[in-house]
Amino acid sequence: MAVIEMIFYTLIVLGVLVTFHEFGHFWVARRCGIRVLRFSIGFGPGLLRWRDRQGTEFVIAALPLGGYVKMVDEREGEVAEADLPHAFNRKPVAQRMATVAAGPLANFLLAVVAYWIVFMLGVQGIAPIVDGVKPGSVADLAGLEPGQEIIAVDGKAVATWQDLGESLVNRIGEDGTIRFTVRYPDSNLEYDSEAPLGGWDVDAKEPDPIGGIGITLFRPRVLPIADQITPGSAAEQAGMKSGDRVLAVDGTEIEHWSQWVDYVRARPGQNMSVLIERDDQTLALAMTPKPVASESNETIGQVGMSVQVPEWPEDLYRHSQYGPATAFTKAWSQTGQTTLMILGSVKKMIFGDISLDHLSGPITIAKVAGASASYGLVAFLQFMALLSVSLGVLNLLPIPVLDGGHLAYYFAELIKGSPVSMKTQELGYRLGLFLIVGLMVLALYNDIARL
Repeated sequence: MAVIEMIFYTLIVLGVLVTFHEFGHFWVARRCGIRVLRFSIGFGPGLLRWRDRQGTEFVIAALPLGGYVKMVDEREGEVAEADLPHAFNRKPVAQRMATVAAGPLANFLLAVVAYWIVFMLGVQGIAPIVDGVKPGSVADLAGLEPGQEIIAVDGKAVATWQDLGESLVNRIGEDGTIRFTVRYPDSNLEYDSEAPLGGWDVDAKEPDPIGGIGITLFRPRVLPIADQITPGSAAEQAGMKSGDRVLAVDGTEIEHWSQWVDYVRARPGQNMSVLIERDDQTLALAMTPKPVASESNETIGQVGMSVQVPEWPEDLYRHSQYGPATAFTKAWSQTGQTTLMILGSVKKMIFGDISLDHLSGPITIAKVAGASASYGLVAFLQFMALLSVSLGVLNLLPIPVLDGGHLAYYFAELIKGSPVSMKTQELGYRLGLFLIVGLMVLALYNDIARL
C-alpha cells in the first residue's frame, strides 16, 4: 500500500508540474498567434482526446512522465500555405523566446501559488534547540552548547528545524566561515559565533545538514518503556510485555529510548542480557535482535518493540500564519530564495564543490512525495513548490534540448542577426541529449545506491 500511495502522489505532483509548464508554452504561443496542433500531458497512446474551436488537440496519454506542446513549424514538416503566418519558425525571435521561456516561468508562478497557500494555511515547526554537539565538528568549533536556541545563520533568521536545515544547505561545499546567532534559554541574551567551514559536505546517502554540521537538536526525552510488542518478534520471544521498562542491557544503564534503539541497531544477531522493571520487580531477559536491512541497505538489529512518544512542550512550537496580502509577498520572497538555493547547488556541482552523488532521480522524488503527503497538505505543497522551482531552473539551463538551450540559440540569433545554422543546432542537440541522458542515468544510479 505504501508503494501505491508513493506512486499516486508522485503522479499528482508530476501531473500538476508538467501541466503548468506546458500550459505556459501553450498560452504564450496562442498570444503570439502561433497555431498549436497538440497539447499533450504524458507520452504514448492517448487515453483521452478532444479538440477546441481553434483545432488544437488536447491529449492525456498513458505514460504521465512529461508532456509537450506541438506547434506549426516548417522545420518539422510541410506546412499549408494558410498556416505559414502562424508557424513558430516564422515568428519574430522575441516571440519565439517568449514562447519558450513561458514554460519554466509557469513553474516559478506555480511555486508562488503553492507557497501563497502554505503561508495562508500556516506553517508550524519546532524551535532549533541544541541538545548535543559533536566534538571537533563545525558546531563545536563555533562554540555551540546544549540548551542554546539557534535564531539565525549568517544573519538570516531561523525559527524552526526546517529553516535551519535550509540555511545550512546553502553552505554545503563552501569554504570561508559560518556565523551562528544563538540565544540562551529563558534569556534575551544573544551572541554570534563563527567557525570555518573548510568545504563542509554531507553524506549523499543520508543527507542531514543539521547532523552533518555536528548538531543534535532537542527532542523530548522518551523513557525506555515498552508500548506495543510485535507478535513473534525477538522482544516477545524474550518475554517482554507492554509496560516493561528497560533498565540496562549487557551491564550498560539505559535512561532514554534512543540509547536502547542505538544499542539494539548496532547488534544484529547478537545475544543481549536485558534488565527490566515490571510491577516494581527487576527481571533479567535474554534477547537476540533480528538482523534486518535499513533504508540505507545496512544490516541493523530489530526486536519488535515500540514506545509511546510524549507530546512536544508547547513553548517549543513555532507557528506562523498570514493574511492573503502578506502571504503573497512572502510567497514571492520564498520562491526567490528557493531559486537562489537551487542555482547555488547547481553551481557547486558544476565546479566540483559538492559531489554529484547528491543528484537525485525519480525514486527519491517518489519517496519524498509520499513522505510529504503523509505529513499533510502544507508539507505536500512545500515539496511541490520546491520541485516546481527545480524544474524551472533545470529547464532554463543553457543546454540544447532544454528550453534554456533554445533560448541560447535565439539569443545568438538576436546578436548576429541571423539564425544559428542547422548544423550547429543539431550538433548542440546531440551533445545536450548525451549530457541529459548521462545525468538521468547518474541520478537513477544514486537513487538505487540509496536504497
